[in-house]
Amino acid sequence: MDEKHRPPLADEDAERPSELPRGAALVRRTAAALARLSELQERLYADAGQALLVVVQARDAGGKDGTIRTVFGACSPVGVHVANFGAPSALELRHDFLWRVHAAVPPRRMIGVFNRSHYEAVLVERVRGLTPEAVWSRRYVQINDFEQLLAESGTTVLKFFLHVSREEQRRRFRKRLARVDEQWKFKAGDLDDRALWDEYTRAYDDALRRCSTAHAPWYVVPANHKPTRDLLVAEVVVATLERMDPRYPTADEATLKLGKSL
Repeated sequence: MDEKHRPPLADEDAERPSELPRGAALVRRTAAALARLSELQERLYADAGQALLVVVQARDAGGKDGTIRTVFGACSPVGVHVANFGAPSALELRHDFLWRVHAAVPPRRMIGVFNRSHYEAVLVERVRGLTPEAVWSRRYVQINDFEQLLAESGTTVLKFFLHVSREEQRRRFRKRLARVDEQWKFKAGDLDDRALWDEYTRAYDDALRRCSTAHAPWYVVPANHKPTRDLLVAEVVVATLERMDPRYPTADEATLKLGKSL
């Protein structure tokens, strides 16, 4: 994705791709991907030479929590850390916008998952007018430089935008309000953001085009159908870890000699 290609952000782009399996075949393929993810995550933790940062962005009710729970629930909790980025605190606002984010970047051997991220600084802050254009317009280059620093320091960066349609968001909002166990997720401000749908679409379009790079690519995931969404994210994470190729370290000769004496 680059300046010449528009991200697929129309409502129809949120529907499940027709070529993907359905039903039991989808369940089997997802199970295989999650099993492979579990194996690769253990190798990454044992290897201790690299880290993986996964950024998850979406509109309200886009499925961030569900995706993270399903996909990274397959991993050992010892090797995964999830960071949630809500509205910045008073202290965070007194620093540059990347200060709180850099502190949450995973150390080597870990998978770090960002539930929302530094991209809020060119999405929410831009759309709601919280930051002047002269400030947020510079942040695309600053974000690219930041992510390049991470890549050059041994952290692979993956970024997912979970794309839901306007109608699917409405359906999920209504479901939340109808269920006692989900009402807590709904906030009046969600409707304010929904009223700014087109403005957010333009903001996402700019962020995806201007900040999708070889070292930190964006993936637009059609997310109206939750099982398909989870499969697509899991398979990209697996393919990325396979390219990273973490390996179990071998014991040195002294240790092996000790083992022979047991």
